[in-house]
Amino acid sequence: MIESCPLFATGQYKALVIGSSGEIGGAFAQAFLTDPQCTHVELISRASHSDFDLANHESISTQASLSSAKGPYQIIIDATGAITINGVGPEKALNSLHPDHLMQAFLINAIGPSMVLRYFSPLLAKGSSVYAKLSARVGSITDNKKGGWYGYRSSKAALNMILQTAAIELQRKNPDLRVVALQPGTVQSRLSQPFLNSSINVIEPQVSVNGMLHALKELPPKSGAYFLDYKGIEIPW
Repeated sequence: MIESCPLFATGQYKALVIGSSGEIGGAFAQAFLTDPQCTHVELISRASHSDFDLANHESISTQASLSSAKGPYQIIIDATGAITINGVGPEKALNSLHPDHLMQAFLINAIGPSMVLRYFSPLLAKGSSVYAKLSARVGSITDNKKGGWYGYRSSKAALNMILQTAAIELQRKNPDLRVVALQPGTVQSRLSQPFLNSSINVIEPQVSVNGMLHALKELPPKSGAYFLDYKGIEIPW
């Protein structure tokens, strides 16, 4: 359940969660479903009747048209993304790079989400609203101190640029819109499980989501996008 102050000063709101079948997306859905101020939660995943698929922009457009009937939404969460794609994990060295895998990483982590942003951003309510997309700390060029994970890092960096660019455009019509790239932390999930070890601080999905929602409540409008971790601390681009 969403704690403390209201997510929006107006009180009641509608939420839309894309990728609701994943651990983090599911935790977002549960938080909204148990918040009495949320009057409707629209849940979208690959199990949706529209055959929603990040790799198919027509399915994204179709789902956005269907979801518009229940809008507008004060908050949209895109919780999609993947580290391991078609059984191939992140590349640790240059000699592991393959064009097909790189293209798939960009398709799932940058191109698909950019189409989601294109078709779903018109469903945002006017005035105070939030469009938040799960990103990753490894997408920060400044923070990259270890190297490796070429496709995942670079696709998330591309995603961050898309969010920043879209924020500038969308805020020309709605200055009160906050566009946010979110780093959820290392969450206990199917996505992260193959890469966990005893030295990593692993958190439960609900802990991550509660932190991210608390951070979103505190954000004032500004020009451009935010890049935050689940504790509300800004990450350098």
